[in-house]
Amino acid sequence: MKILLLGPDGQVGWELRRALAPLGEVIALARDNPAGHCGDLARPDALAATVNALRPDVVVNAAAYTAVDKAEGDADTARTVNAEAPGAIARAVAASGGWLVHFSTDYVFDGSGDQPRDETAPTGPISVYGRTKLAGEELIRASGCRHLILRTSWVHAARGGNFARTMLRLAAERDRLTVVDDQIGAPTGADLLADITAHMLRRAVVDAGVSGTYNAVAAGEVSWCDYARHVLAWARQRGVALKAGPDAVHGIRTRDYPTPAARPLNSRLDTTLLRHRFDLHLPDWRSGVDRMLGEALNLP
Repeated sequence: MKILLLGPDGQVGWELRRALAPLGEVIALARDNPAGHCGDLARPDALAATVNALRPDVVVNAAAYTAVDKAEGDADTARTVNAEAPGAIARAVAASGGWLVHFSTDYVFDGSGDQPRDETAPTGPISVYGRTKLAGEELIRASGCRHLILRTSWVHAARGGNFARTMLRLAAERDRLTVVDDQIGAPTGADLLADITAHMLRRAVVDAGVSGTYNAVAAGEVSWCDYARHVLAWARQRGVALKAGPDAVHGIRTRDYPTPAARPLNSRLDTTLLRHRFDLHLPDWRSGVDRMLGEALNLP
Protein backbone atom coordinates (compact mmCIF):
# COMPACT_ATOMS: atom_id res chain seq x y z
CA MET A 1 0.00 0.00 0.00
CA LYS A 2 1.28 3.45 -0.93
CA ILE A 3 0.22 6.17 1.52
CA LEU A 4 0.62 9.89 0.90
CA LEU A 5 0.75 11.78 4.21
CA LEU A 6 0.14 15.53 4.20
CA GLY A 7 1.02 17.62 7.24
CA PRO A 8 3.58 15.12 8.56
CA ASP A 9 5.24 17.57 10.96
CA GLY A 10 2.13 18.56 12.91
CA GLN A 11 1.00 16.88 16.12
CA VAL A 12 -1.22 14.30 14.45
CA GLY A 13 0.98 14.00 11.37
CA TRP A 14 4.04 13.16 13.43
CA GLU A 15 2.21 10.30 15.16
CA LEU A 16 0.80 9.12 11.84
CA ARG A 17 4.32 8.59 10.52
CA ARG A 18 4.70 5.91 13.21
CA ALA A 19 1.21 4.41 13.07
CA LEU A 20 1.00 4.14 9.27
CA ALA A 21 4.48 2.69 8.73
CA PRO A 22 3.41 -0.97 9.19
CA LEU A 23 0.71 -0.58 6.54
CA GLY A 24 3.00 0.20 3.63
CA GLU A 25 5.17 2.85 2.02
CA VAL A 26 4.54 6.26 3.58
CA ILE A 27 5.39 9.31 1.46
CA ALA A 28 5.44 12.25 3.86
CA LEU A 29 5.03 15.58 2.10
CA ALA A 30 5.54 18.74 4.12
CA ARG A 31 4.59 22.14 2.74
CA ASP A 32 7.99 22.64 1.10
CA ASN A 33 9.51 19.68 -0.72
CA PRO A 34 12.77 19.69 -2.69
CA ALA A 35 11.58 16.83 -4.91
CA GLY A 36 9.11 19.10 -6.67
CA HIS A 37 5.95 17.51 -5.29
CA CYS A 38 3.48 19.85 -3.60
CA GLY A 39 2.38 19.32 0.00
CA ASP A 40 1.06 22.85 0.46
CA LEU A 41 -2.70 23.08 1.07
CA ALA A 42 -2.57 26.74 0.09
CA ARG A 43 -2.06 25.49 -3.50
CA PRO A 44 -4.99 23.16 -4.19
CA ASP A 45 -4.36 22.70 -7.91
CA ALA A 46 -0.68 21.84 -7.43
CA LEU A 47 -1.64 19.50 -4.61
CA ALA A 48 -4.13 17.68 -6.81
CA ALA A 49 -1.48 17.39 -9.52
CA THR A 50 0.85 15.76 -7.00
CA VAL A 51 -1.83 13.24 -6.04
CA ASN A 52 -2.39 12.49 -9.73
CA ALA A 53 1.33 12.03 -10.29
CA LEU A 54 2.00 9.81 -7.27
CA ARG A 55 -1.27 7.85 -7.47
CA PRO A 56 -1.22 6.68 -3.85
CA ASP A 57 -3.66 4.07 -2.59
CA VAL A 58 -4.44 6.33 0.37
CA VAL A 59 -4.07 10.04 1.04
CA VAL A 60 -4.05 11.00 4.71
CA ASN A 61 -4.56 14.71 5.20
CA ALA A 62 -3.31 15.79 8.62
CA ALA A 63 -2.78 19.42 7.59
CA ALA A 64 -5.21 22.28 8.26
CA TYR A 65 -5.56 25.94 9.07
CA THR A 66 -6.07 25.64 12.84
CA ALA A 67 -5.47 29.21 14.07
CA VAL A 68 -9.07 29.64 15.17
CA ASP A 69 -8.90 33.31 16.15
CA LYS A 70 -6.65 34.35 13.26
CA ALA A 71 -9.08 32.77 10.80
CA GLU A 72 -11.70 35.40 11.65
CA GLY A 73 -9.58 37.98 9.81
CA ASP A 74 -8.09 35.58 7.26
CA ALA A 75 -11.16 33.78 5.96
CA ASP A 76 -9.91 33.41 2.38
CA THR A 77 -6.77 31.54 3.42
CA ALA A 78 -8.68 29.41 5.89
CA ARG A 79 -11.18 28.45 3.20
CA THR A 80 -8.43 27.60 0.71
CA VAL A 81 -6.62 25.35 3.18
CA ASN A 82 -9.59 23.83 5.01
CA ALA A 83 -12.10 23.52 2.18
CA GLU A 84 -10.78 24.02 -1.35
CA ALA A 85 -7.63 21.92 -0.87
CA PRO A 86 -9.41 18.91 0.66
CA GLY A 87 -11.96 19.15 -2.13
CA ALA A 88 -9.25 19.13 -4.79
CA ILE A 89 -7.52 16.19 -3.12
CA ALA A 90 -10.80 14.30 -2.89
CA ARG A 91 -11.54 14.74 -6.59
CA ALA A 92 -8.08 13.46 -7.49
CA VAL A 93 -8.52 10.48 -5.13
CA ALA A 94 -11.93 9.74 -6.64
CA ALA A 95 -10.41 9.64 -10.11
CA SER A 96 -7.77 7.13 -9.02
CA GLY A 97 -10.08 4.97 -6.92
CA GLY A 98 -8.10 5.45 -3.73
CA TRP A 99 -9.04 6.42 -0.18
CA LEU A 100 -8.87 9.78 1.60
CA VAL A 101 -8.51 10.16 5.37
CA HIS A 102 -9.31 13.66 6.58
CA PHE A 103 -9.48 15.15 10.07
CA SER A 104 -12.31 17.48 11.00
CA THR A 105 -13.51 19.05 14.22
CA ASP A 106 -16.21 19.56 16.84
CA TYR A 107 -16.33 23.16 15.59
CA VAL A 108 -18.67 22.08 12.79
CA PHE A 109 -21.41 22.17 15.47
CA ASP A 110 -22.86 25.21 17.25
CA GLY A 111 -22.05 23.91 20.74
CA SER A 112 -25.57 24.25 22.11
CA GLY A 113 -27.16 21.88 24.62
CA ASP A 114 -25.44 19.40 26.88
CA GLN A 115 -25.76 16.07 25.03
CA PRO A 116 -23.15 14.36 22.85
CA ARG A 117 -23.74 14.77 19.12
CA ASP A 118 -23.55 11.84 16.74
CA GLU A 119 -22.59 11.97 13.08
CA THR A 120 -26.16 12.63 11.94
CA ALA A 121 -26.71 15.68 14.17
CA PRO A 122 -27.35 18.99 12.40
CA THR A 123 -24.25 21.11 11.96
CA GLY A 124 -24.10 24.84 12.59
CA PRO A 125 -20.58 26.26 12.93
CA ILE A 126 -20.22 29.60 14.72
CA SER A 127 -16.74 30.58 13.52
CA VAL A 128 -14.81 30.94 10.27
CA TYR A 129 -12.70 27.97 11.27
CA GLY A 130 -15.77 25.82 11.84
CA ARG A 131 -17.45 26.93 8.63
CA THR A 132 -14.37 26.22 6.51
CA LYS A 133 -13.85 22.80 8.09
CA LEU A 134 -17.49 21.92 7.42
CA ALA A 135 -17.11 23.10 3.83
CA GLY A 136 -14.13 20.79 3.47
CA GLU A 137 -16.18 17.85 4.69
CA GLU A 138 -18.96 18.66 2.23
CA LEU A 139 -16.59 18.90 -0.73
CA ILE A 140 -15.05 15.55 0.15
CA ARG A 141 -18.43 13.87 0.31
CA ALA A 142 -19.53 15.54 -2.93
CA SER A 143 -16.45 14.22 -4.75
CA GLY A 144 -17.65 10.65 -4.48
CA CYS A 145 -14.28 9.41 -3.25
CA ARG A 146 -14.02 6.70 -0.64
CA HIS A 147 -13.22 8.52 2.55
CA LEU A 148 -12.83 8.42 6.30
CA ILE A 149 -13.58 11.81 7.88
CA LEU A 150 -12.68 11.86 11.58
CA ARG A 151 -14.20 14.60 13.70
CA THR A 152 -12.16 15.13 16.82
CA SER A 153 -11.60 17.67 19.61
CA TRP A 154 -9.03 19.19 21.96
CA VAL A 155 -6.01 17.46 20.40
CA HIS A 156 -2.83 17.20 22.46
CA ALA A 157 0.62 15.68 21.98
CA ALA A 158 3.92 15.57 23.81
CA ARG A 159 5.54 17.19 20.79
CA GLY A 160 4.85 20.90 20.36
CA GLY A 161 2.73 23.26 22.40
CA ASN A 162 -0.63 22.43 23.90
CA PHE A 163 -3.06 23.50 26.63
CA ALA A 164 -1.53 21.28 29.31
CA ARG A 165 1.98 22.61 28.81
CA THR A 166 0.66 26.17 28.80
CA MET A 167 -1.05 25.54 32.15
CA LEU A 168 2.17 24.14 33.61
CA ARG A 169 4.13 27.17 32.44
CA LEU A 170 1.61 29.62 33.84
CA ALA A 171 1.33 27.73 37.13
CA ALA A 172 5.09 27.99 37.57
CA GLU A 173 4.86 31.79 37.14
CA ARG A 174 1.60 32.74 38.86
CA ASP A 175 -0.15 32.14 42.17
CA ARG A 176 -3.62 31.96 40.62
CA LEU A 177 -5.03 30.86 37.27
CA THR A 178 -8.42 31.57 35.68
CA VAL A 179 -9.66 29.08 33.11
CA VAL A 180 -12.94 28.75 31.21
CA ASP A 181 -15.24 26.26 32.91
CA ASP A 182 -18.32 26.13 30.67
CA GLN A 183 -16.77 24.57 27.56
CA ILE A 184 -16.98 20.78 27.76
CA GLY A 185 -15.15 18.28 25.59
CA ALA A 186 -12.71 15.37 25.50
CA PRO A 187 -8.94 15.95 25.33
CA THR A 188 -7.76 13.53 22.64
CA GLY A 189 -4.20 12.41 22.05
CA ALA A 190 -2.59 12.70 18.63
CA ASP A 191 -1.18 9.22 19.25
CA LEU A 192 -4.68 7.84 19.82
CA LEU A 193 -5.94 9.46 16.62
CA ALA A 194 -3.03 8.02 14.65
CA ASP A 195 -3.64 4.52 16.00
CA ILE A 196 -7.38 4.80 15.30
CA THR A 197 -6.59 5.88 11.74
CA ALA A 198 -4.31 2.91 11.09
CA HIS A 199 -6.90 0.52 12.52
CA MET A 200 -9.66 2.01 10.36
CA LEU A 201 -7.55 1.85 7.21
CA ARG A 202 -6.82 -1.84 7.70
CA ARG A 203 -10.57 -2.42 7.58
CA ALA A 204 -11.32 0.14 4.88
CA VAL A 205 -9.04 -1.34 2.23
CA VAL A 206 -11.02 -4.58 2.35
CA ASP A 207 -14.47 -3.11 3.03
CA ALA A 208 -15.51 -0.05 1.04
CA GLY A 209 -18.78 0.01 2.97
CA VAL A 210 -17.11 1.72 5.94
CA SER A 211 -16.58 4.92 3.96
CA GLY A 212 -18.06 7.84 5.87
CA THR A 213 -17.81 10.36 8.70
CA TYR A 214 -16.95 9.35 12.26
CA ASN A 215 -16.55 11.01 15.64
CA ALA A 216 -13.14 10.13 17.08
CA VAL A 217 -12.38 11.37 20.58
CA ALA A 218 -11.19 9.88 23.86
CA ALA A 219 -13.82 8.67 26.31
CA GLY A 220 -15.24 10.89 29.04
CA GLU A 221 -15.66 14.63 29.25
CA VAL A 222 -14.20 17.58 31.14
CA SER A 223 -14.16 21.37 31.18
CA TRP A 224 -11.01 23.30 30.39
CA CYS A 225 -10.91 24.37 34.03
CA ASP A 226 -11.01 20.82 35.41
CA TYR A 227 -8.59 19.73 32.70
CA ALA A 228 -6.13 22.32 34.06
CA ARG A 229 -6.69 21.12 37.62
CA HIS A 230 -5.99 17.54 36.56
CA VAL A 231 -2.73 18.57 34.87
CA LEU A 232 -1.50 20.53 37.89
CA ALA A 233 -2.46 17.77 40.33
CA TRP A 234 -0.54 15.25 38.21
CA ALA A 235 2.51 17.52 38.11
CA ARG A 236 2.45 18.36 41.83
CA GLN A 237 2.26 14.67 42.76
CA ARG A 238 5.50 14.19 40.85
CA GLY A 239 7.37 17.04 42.45
CA VAL A 240 7.12 19.60 39.66
CA ALA A 241 7.72 23.07 41.12
CA LEU A 242 4.51 25.11 40.85
CA LYS A 243 3.33 28.35 42.40
CA ALA A 244 -0.28 27.54 41.63
CA GLY A 245 -1.66 24.12 42.44
CA PRO A 246 -5.00 22.66 41.36
CA ASP A 247 -6.85 24.52 44.12
CA ALA A 248 -5.62 27.83 42.70
CA VAL A 249 -7.38 27.29 39.36
CA HIS A 250 -10.59 29.33 39.26
CA GLY A 251 -13.33 28.95 36.69
CA ILE A 252 -14.75 31.72 34.52
CA ARG A 253 -17.49 31.79 31.91
CA THR A 254 -16.72 31.98 28.21
CA ARG A 255 -18.60 35.27 28.02
CA ASP A 256 -16.11 36.73 30.50
CA TYR A 257 -13.15 35.76 28.31
CA PRO A 258 -13.91 37.24 24.87
CA THR A 259 -11.96 35.98 21.86
CA PRO A 260 -12.17 36.92 18.16
CA ALA A 261 -13.72 33.54 17.32
CA ALA A 262 -16.68 32.05 19.15
CA ARG A 263 -16.05 28.65 20.76
CA PRO A 264 -18.64 25.86 21.05
CA LEU A 265 -19.63 25.33 24.69
CA ASN A 266 -20.68 21.74 24.10
CA SER A 267 -17.99 19.76 22.28
CA ARG A 268 -19.26 16.35 23.38
CA LEU A 269 -19.12 13.84 20.50
CA ASP A 270 -20.85 10.46 20.48
CA THR A 271 -18.40 7.78 19.31
CA THR A 272 -20.85 4.84 19.18
CA LEU A 273 -20.62 4.46 15.40
CA LEU A 274 -16.82 4.40 15.37
CA ARG A 275 -16.55 1.95 18.25
CA HIS A 276 -19.14 -0.49 16.96
CA ARG A 277 -18.22 -0.43 13.28
CA PHE A 278 -14.48 -0.84 13.86
CA ASP A 279 -14.61 -2.82 17.12
CA LEU A 280 -12.63 -0.21 19.03
CA HIS A 281 -12.27 0.64 22.71
CA LEU A 282 -11.54 4.31 23.34
CA PRO A 283 -9.60 5.02 26.56
CA ASP A 284 -10.58 7.69 29.04
CA TRP A 285 -9.11 11.12 28.31
CA ARG A 286 -7.14 11.07 31.59
CA SER A 287 -4.98 8.15 30.53
CA GLY A 288 -3.98 9.92 27.34
CA VAL A 289 -3.24 13.20 29.10
CA ASP A 290 -1.19 11.46 31.79
CA ARG A 291 0.84 9.61 29.20
CA MET A 292 1.41 12.78 27.22
CA LEU A 293 2.56 14.65 30.33
CA GLY A 294 4.95 11.89 31.30
CA GLU A 295 6.49 11.89 27.84
CA ALA A 296 6.62 15.67 27.56
CA LEU A 297 8.23 16.16 30.98
CA ASN A 298 10.24 12.93 30.99
CA LEU A 299 8.53 11.84 34.20
CA PRO A 300 7.00 8.47 35.20
